[in-house]
Amino acid sequence: MSPAKVSPGGTAPTTHAPHATIIDVTEDDFEDAVVRASHAKPVLVDIGADWCGPCRVLGPLLHRVAASYDGGFLLANVDADENMRIAGRHKVRGFPTVIAYSHGVEIDRFHSAQTEGFLRRFIDDVLRRHAEHGHAALLTPTPTTDGPGLR
Repeated sequence: MSPAKVSPGGTAPTTHAPHATIIDVTEDDFEDAVVRASHAKPVLVDIGADWCGPCRVLGPLLHRVAASYDGGFLLANVDADENMRIAGRHKVRGFPTVIAYSHGVEIDRFHSAQTEGFLRRFIDDVLRRHAEHGHAALLTPTPTTDGPGLR
């Protein structure tokens, strides 16, 4: 299926791959499509740009991995060039940046292209913390063996 944008002001998800819920988000619908939606299931916000090499590597991999989670989370793509306020509000310093939301708050993030194994560990941790839904669980990431500074 070809990528499609969410209608302006709308939050209807666009499915890019079987069983994966992937949407394009703008400044106009970020609050509803990401923050409010994260109360029902986690939302991963992928902030990137078309000109960004690492974004072109991470994007397709993230979409493929998302498809394997059978809709367990929402993947929200943000074009940083068209939505600079979202990137600024989140103090994004490089692209791509992926930010995890759960129960209305940011709970984790990572920067740059990553391996499939890293993505799966990151997503599994986000899903676990969302399911536990206690504030301490949300704000305490599971230690990673990928080395310091990766999360």
